Amino acid sequence: MNMKEKALQRRNSFLLVLAAFIWGIAFVAQSEGGKFGPYTFNGIRFLLGAAVLCPVLLIMSKKNPDHKAPSPKSRKALITGGIACGIVLGFASTLQQLALFYGATAGKAGFLTTCYILIVPIIGLFLGKKCGWNIWIGIGLALIGLYLLCMKGSFSLQLPDLLLLLCALGFSFHILCVDHFSPLVDGIKLSCVQFLVAGIVSLIPAFFIDMQHSFANIPSTLAAFGAPAALISLLYAGILSSGAGYTLQVVGQKGINPTIASLLMSLESVFSVLGGWIILHERMNGRELFGCALIFAAVILAQIPLEAFRRKTSTQ
Repeated sequence: MNMKEKALQRRNSFLLVLAAFIWGIAFVAQSEGGKFGPYTFNGIRFLLGAAVLCPVLLIMSKKNPDHKAPSPKSRKALITGGIACGIVLGFASTLQQLALFYGATAGKAGFLTTCYILIVPIIGLFLGKKCGWNIWIGIGLALIGLYLLCMKGSFSLQLPDLLLLLCALGFSFHILCVDHFSPLVDGIKLSCVQFLVAGIVSLIPAFFIDMQHSFANIPSTLAAFGAPAALISLLYAGILSSGAGYTLQVVGQKGINPTIASLLMSLESVFSVLGGWIILHERMNGRELFGCALIFAAVILAQIPLEAFRRKTSTQ
């Protein structure tokens, strides 16, 4: 690897860490902005994300004027994939937002959501994909970590914890959905469509719950997001978390080993705890911090490329 390639990898690694930082701090924005209406907040943030990506797509088309128009097959895959990914993303994000609305801290939300990295290989078993020993040890560590983080005295989960675990399951299906459709279409276009669909999926319950199924309540509900704290949180979650974060991921993953890329992006959970601590003044006791450490260790262990390690060992 020459110096230019190394410099490119360092830059892309920084972009992935920056994306993880944006997503981690987004839990703070969701905690604050969701207080004014969780479904409405989710719907508007995804529509903002779609709107932010539109200029990106326009710039890309101007830079590539000779780019061929998409074939009918590719266009169909984009629409189908965007709808499927958007529906799953909308439901998963709604569960996450409701957990924050019902009292989950930003730090706990970040760590429990990160468990999708461990759930994905379990779902993969039903699709004929095998798991290495590191995955199963990681799952065991995560279960211990979840107990320390979530259990308070008796063996029971609080409602926000259950919602976050269901959210992690939802994001697992979303990852598999994106994995299926992303090779077939342009990634940023897929993201734009899925944000649009996720916004619509979120705004439907927003009308019936946040706005109490009354068109007369729409102006007052939207006006609530004009408050400085709500507006800043909404703009952050929509423009930075949804729009910029995904773009940084797309650019940053070029030339980076997928395992290293996913490991860098999993730092989102660490930034969520730091963000909740610094910005929201949330406190976690030693037991909860140790639980977080075990979950993060499980995430790292689950992403170790065993095949590459075996090949390197066999050649020595």
